[in-house]
Amino acid sequence: MNSYFKNNVFSISFGTGLSKLVGFAREAFIAAAFGIGITYDAFNYAYIIPGFFLIIIGGINGSFHNAVVAVLTPINNKDSGIVLTQVSIKLTLILFLLGLLIYLNASFLVNLIGPNLGNEAKSIATFQLRILTPCIPLSGFIGLSFGALNSRNKFLISSISPAIISVTTIFFILLSWISNKNNTSFLPYSALLASATLTGTLIQFFIQIWAINKIGLLKFKSNLYSFIKEEKRILNLIFPACVSSGLGQINVYVDMFFASSFQGAASGLTYGNFLVQAPLGILSNSLILPLLTKFSKLKADKHYRKLEKNLAVGIEYCFLTTIFLTAFFLTFNNQIVQLAFQRGAFDIGAVNEVSKILIAYSVGIPFYLYRDLLVRTYYSIEKTKLPFKLSLLGILLNIFFDWILIRVLAPYNLEIQGIILSSAAVNFIICCILSINLKNNNLRLPFSLLFVKILLISLSALITSYTCFSIFQTVPQFDTFIAKLFVLILESLTFFIIYFLITKFLKVNKFKTSQKNI
Repeated sequence: MNSYFKNNVFSISFGTGLSKLVGFAREAFIAAAFGIGITYDAFNYAYIIPGFFLIIIGGINGSFHNAVVAVLTPINNKDSGIVLTQVSIKLTLILFLLGLLIYLNASFLVNLIGPNLGNEAKSIATFQLRILTPCIPLSGFIGLSFGALNSRNKFLISSISPAIISVTTIFFILLSWISNKNNTSFLPYSALLASATLTGTLIQFFIQIWAINKIGLLKFKSNLYSFIKEEKRILNLIFPACVSSGLGQINVYVDMFFASSFQGAASGLTYGNFLVQAPLGILSNSLILPLLTKFSKLKADKHYRKLEKNLAVGIEYCFLTTIFLTAFFLTFNNQIVQLAFQRGAFDIGAVNEVSKILIAYSVGIPFYLYRDLLVRTYYSIEKTKLPFKLSLLGILLNIFFDWILIRVLAPYNLEIQGIILSSAAVNFIICCILSINLKNNNLRLPFSLLFVKILLISLSALITSYTCFSIFQTVPQFDTFIAKLFVLILESLTFFIIYFLITKFLKVNKFKTSQKNI
């Protein structure tokens, strides 16, 4: 990796790692306060729609972020500021109207998403959704500003900023505990998480305004009729990506539709998904963000051979890290869940349920990140039609696999795990199609060489997992947090060292390719 890539990976990894650490603390506090009970179940249904806007539209690597990076990277600061301000005003107005519509139809939407929820859960979810609706217009500028900052290689602020919602949530839970102890009222538990999320989003919004203004990209005095071409380019990238992401959100709805039949499923899915997404988020931001900016520049300069080589490097690092994570979670899933969440309302029954969910999530980790890398590559070269079409296909496949794994194979009691495995199967199929189609966009990669390396990486992970399981299966169970933490750290270090040595021996932890292969 060159110095540009290394420097940005460091700043992104540090910021994202800090955000994920704070996010872990947030989930631990939520687990202690709510467990897998009805209130947190309801919040997860209420958060589906606002969460789409905050994560897909307002998040790093979201559709707004990717469009702004692709368009603003080659443009100077003055012109970029004008374009950013004009697009922000127009899109915020649209999102405000959309948020108002969602607020007025909150009850209908909750019934649509969770038809099998109990009446109490539906009532709480409706109340929470109405609190969360202001997050929708705020998410637009947050996503656009992420892209603007990253287009100027300002990655640290963007990486740290998402931690604000986590810190706010922890603060609200602590205040609630203190007020309950003193027999005073802070907020009812049913409104706690939604209010914390909204407050954190507002704080994040104002910090993003400050950051954008500091680098000179906030231009209030602008002509709404200037830079129409650049605005159209952003919108042409945003709307297909939003529709594509929206179609992806339908997959979330499909999963939650099936999950509403199982009590505590939404909470369990959230805890398991967080344990997977925490390291995946670090990998995605560290690997994809600097590559995305670089891909946009290489595409603008028509340096397709360099783009191919960087993409090939990104693919190998993608599988080298994600297969490691898969094997690690499969080997130590129970220990991880116990250490992360087993306290307060989160009992041993919840540990067992979330451990099974974590195993299912682990299987799909490599395909999740590889799909993310490929989709962002298509966005960076401004080829959005295929990802959009595949999102449509993904919905149909997800419904089919959910039905097969939950309904047809019901005697095998896959239940929630079937929902997760369904998503993994869909991601695998879409990855194959996106990979094959790269050659139609003037990108030819050494797939045979990459496939051999992936097999060797998988073999390394298998040997490492078996070795570590054999070594640590006789270690006694400890009750204290410090003892559990010490054992898991020891297990993690052993796992990493063995995996590193084997991949080093098999020569698959450093990618090299010749001009012949590309």
